[in-house]
Amino acid sequence: MPRPTSLSAAQARRIVVAAQGLASARPAGRVDRRHLRGVVRRLGLVQIDSVNVLARAHHLPFFSRLGPHDRALLDRLAYRDHELFEYWGHEASLIDVELEPLLRWRMAEGHRWSGPTTVAERRPDLVAQLEGIVREAGPISAAEVDARIGNRRDRTGPWWGWTDTKKALEHLFWYGRVGAVRRNGFERAYCDPATVVPDHVRQRPTPTREEAVRELVLLAARAHGVATPKDLADYWRLPIREVRALVPGLVADGALEAVAVEGWAETGLRHPDATLPRRVDACALVSPFDVAMWHRDRVERVHGFRYAIEIYVPEAKRVHGYYVLPFLLGDTYVARVDLKADRAGRRLLVQSAWREPDLAERGTDEAEVAERLHGELALLARWLDLDDVEVVGRGDLAPALAATRPGGG
Repeated sequence: MPRPTSLSAAQARRIVVAAQGLASARPAGRVDRRHLRGVVRRLGLVQIDSVNVLARAHHLPFFSRLGPHDRALLDRLAYRDHELFEYWGHEASLIDVELEPLLRWRMAEGHRWSGPTTVAERRPDLVAQLEGIVREAGPISAAEVDARIGNRRDRTGPWWGWTDTKKALEHLFWYGRVGAVRRNGFERAYCDPATVVPDHVRQRPTPTREEAVRELVLLAARAHGVATPKDLADYWRLPIREVRALVPGLVADGALEAVAVEGWAETGLRHPDATLPRRVDACALVSPFDVAMWHRDRVERVHGFRYAIEIYVPEAKRVHGYYVLPFLLGDTYVARVDLKADRAGRRLLVQSAWREPDLAERGTDEAEVAERLHGELALLARWLDLDDVEVVGRGDLAPALAATRPGGG
């Protein structure tokens, strides 16, 4: 049967949710390394972020797709077995190590930040000294390097109070001249790049920039299912002009298919591997740092869901909360919850819970949303080694969510 060259908005949503791995049934038994590898191969990368009010950002996409699992699995996969490596993908990311050659063009270009570049230009001797120290003594943190060279760690000025040592190390990291691992919770420690990228990958030829960008665009297209050029560019933070220039050739070669999507102002691009499920019964809490939420305009275009992260918004001005996770039910987002792991009290705190205002128009029952959401929260609490879920905050869904608890009301 020929594939349609036009898609309804509902069809596009189902394609997207399926491509992102959020529609697949979770493993029935024990989650192991093979399952995590499957997520990595599908997405290509997961974003890293330092916020730990709930869980580290790079762990949450695996929970969303696989459910509860041993959180040490990912750390072993990334930092012991080096099947992922840390670098700048979308933002700071853990990336499938097999993709390292596709990012060498970025390593060869100038740093996007002025701070590390300025230090490298002003103190090339420091850069050379630190590269030698890292290769000799790494993995080693910026603080340990400062102690080694007798540098005072005065945290003044912009760049998060970074010392010249930290800026120089970040310069080396951008250029791929040092690698990085995480330890002691979340501390970045710098190392010889050969430590984190295996020889069989390092020995591969370096593709041209155009070849690499082409492959990165196709990886983004596969992870999105159907997308606009801007969506694809955002995935790996690629220049939109380069992506647009590649699109006609990719369509002519059959690597992508142009489709008209209901409600989209721009032609959609569908990956050949994208499937169109007849029905999607997803049920997942999705991190604000998940690939599914990266491009806010896309989320609103595909799902009709407007989301803004409020971590950096003053508390008095926040609408929904500090660390708000959208709740995906079926093929779209129906609610959002502000969550916090109270580790001392062993509770998962729901600091606010909000339903989407058009639930009734969609034919979705609020009680069902509350019940399914509470079940997902209970799974999340178990995964985080917490004993209970407690609704402590505001929001128009909070009463219904609290009422799903035994004895709630």
